[in-house]
Amino acid sequence: MDLTWMAWTWPTAVFFIFIFLCIVGMVIWDSHSPGGAPRRGALGLDTTRGDRLFISLLGSAFIFLTWLGFFGTPLWAPLAISIGYGFAVFKWV
Repeated sequence: MDLTWMAWTWPTAVFFIFIFLCIVGMVIWDSHSPGGAPRRGALGLDTTRGDRLFISLLGSAFIFLTWLGFFGTPLWAPLAISIGYGFAVFKWV
């Protein structure tokens, strides 16, 4: 299988491994503590854990893209912002 057309760098691999581990973590979390009932958050949306994970990952992507557009690298600041955003989404959304 020829994968040379893809930009498989270490950061790319870490990103996909992180997404995979998030999904595995959600499966383990839901199997130990079922939380299928949606809850209404600050935005007025009924969300489940999976919805909040998706919202936090999508929002983090926009945070990184905005940071790259305005400031460029390094990306430590948007990483900290995205982690804080993820915690906020899981707590209040």
